[in-house]
Amino acid sequence: MFLFMRYLLRLWRARQAPPAARSDRPSVARPSAASRGPIALLAHQVRYDVRASLRNPRARFFTFFFPIVLLVVFTGVFGHGTTIVDGVRVKLSRFYVPGILAMSIVVASYANLVVLIATLRESGVLKRRRATPAPPALLIAGQALSTLVTVAVMATLLLVIAKVAFGVGFALAALAAVACTAAVGTITFACIGYAVSGMIGSPDAAQPVVQATMLPLWFISGVFIPTSSLSSTLRSVGSLFPVEHLAAGMHLASVNTSFGSAISPKDLLALAAWGVAAAAFAAWRFSWLPSTATA
Repeated sequence: MFLFMRYLLRLWRARQAPPAARSDRPSVARPSAASRGPIALLAHQVRYDVRASLRNPRARFFTFFFPIVLLVVFTGVFGHGTTIVDGVRVKLSRFYVPGILAMSIVVASYANLVVLIATLRESGVLKRRRATPAPPALLIAGQALSTLVTVAVMATLLLVIAKVAFGVGFALAALAAVACTAAVGTITFACIGYAVSGMIGSPDAAQPVVQATMLPLWFISGVFIPTSSLSSTLRSVGSLFPVEHLAAGMHLASVNTSFGSAISPKDLLALAAWGVAAAAFAAWRFSWLPSTATA
């Protein structure tokens, strides 16, 4: 007992000692990310944005928890039926996995980004960050890459749960097609998020705008309901928007085993066109200042 008390006393004294006394080695200041080059600076910005996103309870819920709940509910309740995907009859459990994967990509790269950018701009955070020596391209690229990291983690979780819990798996070549489609879709919807956030003048209006622009498309784009069950009019309307092209690319990968047949160049081109148009609009309309300062 006496030896144990002496050990605790030594630990307490070590904690109370100043940092310089805890080590005989002289302390060396770590070089800043800016001094280590643009790649290190970008990696530092990506780490910051990922941590900021993970510390946001709303973003954690809608990015990670909500898609998993929907996958379990839809696959467990409705997964025993069948539908047609690319001319192949499959169980609805196989249909819901790529559909909800597409939904999670849109939520992570569009919905969360619109709310985040609108909140940061109206609270003056974007104005202060723009006043720093960091170039604007670095801040935007860091946000885009952090969104890609978040989507990669979310997609991995969904695919693992689908395989383990419901036996829905993808061929290795099809997973490569899923990764390509997810990357293009993430960048596209991030550009759309920047474009839409530039038109929102209040953080309170961000969430209603997100729901109004997303919710109807879930039902006419092959996310919750197979497009083969829709009327030709609704299918035509859905094909005008990028959600349908993202979901179609994911569905195609779920029923094919080779990379060439699992990827859809037509849908990727449609997503890229939306991304370029949204990026051009965001570059023209986006503001770093609160709406009260630009009014």
